[in-house]
Amino acid sequence: MSAELSELIEALAASPAKIQSLLNNASDERLHRRGAEGEFSCVESVCHLRDIEVEGYATRIKRILVEDEPRLLDIDGGRLAVERDYHKQDVREALRAFSLARKENLVLINGPGANQLHRAGTLEGLGLITLERLLAMMRDHDEGHISEIEQILRQQSGLAHTVT
Repeated sequence: MSAELSELIEALAASPAKIQSLLNNASDERLHRRGAEGEFSCVESVCHLRDIEVEGYATRIKRILVEDEPRLLDIDGGRLAVERDYHKQDVREALRAFSLARKENLVLINGPGANQLHRAGTLEGLGLITLERLLAMMRDHDEGHISEIEQILRQQSGLAHTVT
């Protein structure tokens, strides 16, 4: 396994713990408060990560590994947030489910030989992607939501300091 791939897998494995550390000291009220207009709250971000991990990435990984260049559907995360009412869900349960799904996906990823990382599928709206590219997309997606959660909590912390 290349050093770059090892780093990628380590980053994917670390995401649930990073999120957990951010959420540890935040009240339920802070976790449900939305950031800027149109942005997810912390709880909505975690629910989104969970559903994309389970319904998006797990399906894509499995299909790329067993099918020859499968057509992979895109997922409308905004629509899921509304339909599933993310805002009213339990963030800790969503994080547990995300963590479990991520562990299962990492088992799938660690199973294939190096040649399977070049297997590909066609992702709707993006085009041909290899399994290795999908893993990088997963990492980037995690990092984006982790940054959003950090920003929301930092902004709320700043608001709390200016009020007192």
